[in-house]
Amino acid sequence: MITEEYLSTPDALAVQPFPAATSADVTGSSGPGHHVRELLAGRDFREEDDDGQTWVEAEAELRACLDDLAAHLTTRWGDAFDVDLGPYLRAGCEGEIVPEPLDHLSQQAVSMQVWPLPDGGRRLALTIGQADKELPLVLSAAVGRFSAFDVTVSSRS
Repeated sequence: MITEEYLSTPDALAVQPFPAATSADVTGSSGPGHHVRELLAGRDFREEDDDGQTWVEAEAELRACLDDLAAHLTTRWGDAFDVDLGPYLRAGCEGEIVPEPLDHLSQQAVSMQVWPLPDGGRRLALTIGQADKELPLVLSAAVGRFSAFDVTVSSRS
């Protein structure tokens, strides 16, 4: 199921230099200490009125892709750990500064799988999220400096 295209993006992000300034385009964003890229997007849900069945099917398709990609990455880099993004979303809503890419990801997804990369200074995350209920579900990859993926906030209740 996973094509080289899906594997090549995390590989490229893992070694790509981080820019000095934040930039964004239709495929994602980058900034000091992070990159976020859209790997796969479903269709939007603007015209749907099917009791959520289309959403369930779209999520299952992206989940299968994420699981397959995660299996390949686990073979390379070892087991991932799961991160609950809820505490980051709450912190941002309460006015706290949440580092990127955690701020962006927490506004679209509820959790992510994270792998420490072999260089020791970066982490890679995969997640499925949706910016708005009418927009497509998106499978995203994010790479950040170890400090950009500071997951200590996740220990909050």
